[in-house]
Amino acid sequence: MPDLDAETRHLARAESAIAAGERRIAEQIDRIAHLRRCDLSVTAAEQLLDTLRQTLRGWQETREEIRRTIARIEEAARAGPARRA
Repeated sequence: MPDLDAETRHLARAESAIAAGERRIAEQIDRIAHLRRCDLSVTAAEQLLDTLRQTLRGWQETREEIRRTIARIEEAARAGPARRA
């Protein structure tokens, strides 16, 4: 059975990675807008933006899996004493 404390730490790391990813995406969107205003190519910048978005989706999926794991741990803890009684 996974450890609640460890999963809680994993959740905090995932939340931090998501926040950082969201900041990077916003910054990249700003860079793309700047490149367009300067009439420069945005191809590589848009490819990076796609990669950043894919990475963010991965972290969001990981966060949801961690949340499900935490819910299972908490449910098992609630059900455990009842089963023993």
